[in-house]
Amino acid sequence: WKCPVHNAIPQWLQLVQEDRILEAAELCHSTNPLPEVCGRVCPQDRLCEGSCTLNDGFGAVTIGAVEKYITDTAFAQGWRPDLSAVVATGKRVAVVGAGPAGIACADRLARAGIQAVVYDRYEQIGGLLQFGIPSFKLDKSVIALRRQVLEGMGIEFRLGVEVGRDITVEQLLEEYDAVFLGTGAYRYTDGGLPGQEAEGVLPALPFLVQNGRIVAGNDPAQVASMGRPIAGWEDKVKLPDLAGQRVVVLGGGDTGMDCVRSAIRLGAGKVVCAYRRDEASMPGSAREVGNAREEGVRFLFNRQPLAIEADDQGRVTGVRVVETRLGEPDARGRRNAVPVDGGESVIEADVVIIAFGFSPEVPEWLAALGIEGTPNGRILTGGATADGHGRLPFQTTHARVFAGGDAVRGADLVVTAVAEGRDAAQAIATMLLPPAA
Repeated sequence: WKCPVHNAIPQWLQLVQEDRILEAAELCHSTNPLPEVCGRVCPQDRLCEGSCTLNDGFGAVTIGAVEKYITDTAFAQGWRPDLSAVVATGKRVAVVGAGPAGIACADRLARAGIQAVVYDRYEQIGGLLQFGIPSFKLDKSVIALRRQVLEGMGIEFRLGVEVGRDITVEQLLEEYDAVFLGTGAYRYTDGGLPGQEAEGVLPALPFLVQNGRIVAGNDPAQVASMGRPIAGWEDKVKLPDLAGQRVVVLGGGDTGMDCVRSAIRLGAGKVVCAYRRDEASMPGSAREVGNAREEGVRFLFNRQPLAIEADDQGRVTGVRVVETRLGEPDARGRRNAVPVDGGESVIEADVVIIAFGFSPEVPEWLAALGIEGTPNGRILTGGATADGHGRLPFQTTHARVFAGGDAVRGADLVVTAVAEGRDAAQAIATMLLPPAA
């Protein structure tokens, strides 16, 4: 039950042991629309494997690897979701965003007999699965195969189409019975460091997106539009040559680990990750930290960045940091990083990558529909209506618009977005389809 999608883990482990792979694949997909992805990118050490009853200090059952094996093997044997018993309802839903939440929602809508048409501004499906997570963690052939599977289920993708620019949400509501928003969290958190405008300072996500395109063999000049320009990104998407360079990554989450490991693969001479708390407090996967350390990344814990330093030509030369100690817990229970007097120093750098995280932002085009958001940019869902009636799960303040994933929760795990997209589809089906007699 530590798994957000509540996979039937003991049951499909038993099926694998009995070599009943196709049945295991059916069971995997009954709870998780993207098992081959979650098996590769989930932080199992913090979720299922961390709660494994056999985790006795010598390592848990390798649940993630088995999950990946089940789906890969079943697909190789020709297994595909069986929708032969599904009856078309004539209902149609527009899904905005082809990331994990949108894909999961479309999958479950198709299984309910509801036509799903997925819109995305990128040229490929997957969202950050395709453009944010490095290929060494998630080979892009996995996403390409999943697209084939989804299209085989009758799901239609309209890519390179941005809602609010190429088509309006009002048009979607005219054409479809409901709309699901899985727009993710792309607003860059820069920390407001003095000197961060220096040449050689990069935001994490554009760095990963551009590197992913290069690895995929795309023209490096073809930078993702990212929708409307986000302040500070426009002149920082050109990927510098990291060969032999000193790279400092600021931030201790999984995005930071993707950055340090990508920098190693790009030939950086030295890669340092600076994090303001201790190792036990890092928000990222301990397994990813271990992988990065094995690959040669140096970690500096209890270092709070103060400013980016640059030379007379405006090129970055280092990061000024101050040593910290852990103080009292904050409102979320995390212990604050308290600067230590006299603990300032400079970490030399040729390139600095800022990986402080990303947050959602309510699109301007939703305002006209009266859809409410929170001050920190999340789309409001659920709760009670003005007349006191309860909304369906994942239903926004507009009755025919639903939302889920990072756009609602803030930046979170892939598997959490999958769970919310799946469950939002159930709520949409509840609204659109009358109960069986």
